[in-house]
Amino acid sequence: MSILVVGSVAIDDIETPFGTAKDVLGGSAVYIAVAASYFTTPVRLVGVVGGDYPQHAIDFLNDRGVDLTGLEVVKEAKTFRWSGRYHYDLNNRDTLSLNLNVFEKFDPKIPDSYKKTKYICLGNIDPTLQRRVLEQVEKPTLVVGDTMNFWIDTKKEELLKVLPSFDVFILNDSEARLLSNDPNLLRAAKKIRAMGAKTLIIKKGEHGALLFHEDHIFSAPAYPLEDIFDPTGAGDTFASGFTAWLAKTDDLSFENMKRAVIYGSTMASFCVEKVSVDGLRDLSYLKIQDRFREFKTLSRFDE
Repeated sequence: MSILVVGSVAIDDIETPFGTAKDVLGGSAVYIAVAASYFTTPVRLVGVVGGDYPQHAIDFLNDRGVDLTGLEVVKEAKTFRWSGRYHYDLNNRDTLSLNLNVFEKFDPKIPDSYKKTKYICLGNIDPTLQRRVLEQVEKPTLVVGDTMNFWIDTKKEELLKVLPSFDVFILNDSEARLLSNDPNLLRAAKKIRAMGAKTLIIKKGEHGALLFHEDHIFSAPAYPLEDIFDPTGAGDTFASGFTAWLAKTDDLSFENMKRAVIYGSTMASFCVEKVSVDGLRDLSYLKIQDRFREFKTLSRFDE
């Protein structure tokens, strides 16, 4: 099964307590597409870049089997750029500069060859754009939508309009508390599902993730890592691993969704070990499976 990915494509400058990196690949669509490419192809990307977007980035995405028919290149404009500095605990960061450039007027246009894609993963872009995407596709099997604090603060009404169109809604714990106005995650989940979220995933960073589906709750652990270099893109790769596993298996049962959450956590754990998408560059499906099995061992016990 193919996957349609819509989100930002960016060039990042990243500072962490452990090092810095300049002009590296970023953007939700890139993280999602690269991670998904280990599970299924084609991965169909919709985004926009300027004429300054490096050729080596295009080559890398092509090599990963990402279909770039939907990548718009505006040669006279510049690519979306973000610069950020992470604090020592890596849970908080400061945005040093943000230049939307060509992304400011991004209007996603879904190519005809993409419109029947059954699995869709929407990055944390403007909810108005997420709705425009869904207006252009034909009866997808599964729509996974992400968001961020900025959209909850500035475009909550638009988010609430598109939320019922998501089969799975993903957000982190701080975003869940902000959207629900409730500090307790179980109550927050109940309120968000009442807003229209059919299935809900609340990411808790180093403390794992919670999956809410119908009357079921699944609590997944996080993979313990000694070295975390760059958390940028961790949420995107989580959403990607989750969606890509469901697309690969074409099984939307609760039991398979639990596996998908672990695959999402698996891909996120690889992502944070290196800067930008470097943690995703040299993986293999076998290596992913090995870490997935380690996840299972972490949470298994006998009665």
